[in-house]
Amino acid sequence: MPVLPQIAGYADELTAIRRDFHEHPEIGFQEVRTSGIVAELLRKWGVDEVHTGIGKTGVVGIIKGNGEGGRTVGLRADMDALPMDELTNLPYSSKNPGAFHGCGHDSHTAMLLGAARYLASTRNFSGTAVLIFQPAEEGLGGARAMIADGLFERFPCDEIYGMHNNPLAPPEEFGIKPGPAMAGATFFDITINGVGSHGAMPHHSRDPIIIASALVQNLQTIVSRNVEATEPAVFSVTQIHSGSAYNVVPDKAVISGTIRYFSDHVRDVIHQRAEKICAGFAEAYEVEIIADLRPTFDVLMNDADLAEAYREAAGEIVGAAKATVTKDLMTGSEDFADMLKVVPGAYCTLGHKGDVPVHNPGFLLDDDMLPIGASIMARIVEKRMPL
Repeated sequence: MPVLPQIAGYADELTAIRRDFHEHPEIGFQEVRTSGIVAELLRKWGVDEVHTGIGKTGVVGIIKGNGEGGRTVGLRADMDALPMDELTNLPYSSKNPGAFHGCGHDSHTAMLLGAARYLASTRNFSGTAVLIFQPAEEGLGGARAMIADGLFERFPCDEIYGMHNNPLAPPEEFGIKPGPAMAGATFFDITINGVGSHGAMPHHSRDPIIIASALVQNLQTIVSRNVEATEPAVFSVTQIHSGSAYNVVPDKAVISGTIRYFSDHVRDVIHQRAEKICAGFAEAYEVEIIADLRPTFDVLMNDADLAEAYREAAGEIVGAAKATVTKDLMTGSEDFADMLKVVPGAYCTLGHKGDVPVHNPGFLLDDDMLPIGASIMARIVEKRMPL
């Protein structure tokens, strides 16, 4: 089965919708225009229920199938843009400075809208489809906000599915990994409160820059000397901030970065070692060091059976040869993991033309993927809740 004919018939409309979102990007929890258009289109296409304001700017649509059945399948897409400038020079480039759909969430929203339109018009399934349009995926906790707002109490799901574009995979290639698939992530800020002095008299100081330099070196030993070699993990210091003048030893330095891991045990080991190292440095250098470690993303765990069901559904659209199972772990993170901790499900990638990675100011998305992704999403609903 190729792209579903009904969806192929309005592929150009999906492209126009996606490019409109692209031209007017909104960062996390500010997706007022985007969520408004989503809700308007869902109502226009006859979705049974449309609920707004869930997790601040989230939208949920409900579609009931033609057949009797009490099962419920959820489909989720994220809507937010990244806080970065666009350098693509596209005719529909971002009109909002400092905001850019550099991760392709505009395509995810458009694909779920395409699936919603199809499902609302055909209803060739038993049970209920729950369409979840999530805000603030990019590190701001949009999934957790929707869950805290009663997402799954108000709209129970037996299983749930998500999708992400992948410019580094061959076009139309569906990829999925059962079990742990994407890393959990902690963001951290370590503040060193030292003692400042004149730059010519550093012996009067407790120099936070010297302490920060040594601390970074020690933090980098945590993974190599505390985590088993068979357990993948990453500890990256990505920022050091301190000082304001040539002749002043500052009184404060801040080290920031991210930690990635694929198990809660490894996360806990890294956190504990980082906190102990900071405490030891504070005592040794007679300063205050505050370690703020914030687990922001959970490890994304795909249910093995549902991952296989997703792959089979995708194979009916892209062909069995392009519906692949991968063994590769992704050290990137995705807050759909929070939803998968509550409801079993699976998360996949879909390849498209282009070789610029996401989160790059020159990232380009191939609109040819839109009807493909929409068809896969629609098909998993039909297969999991057949008439």
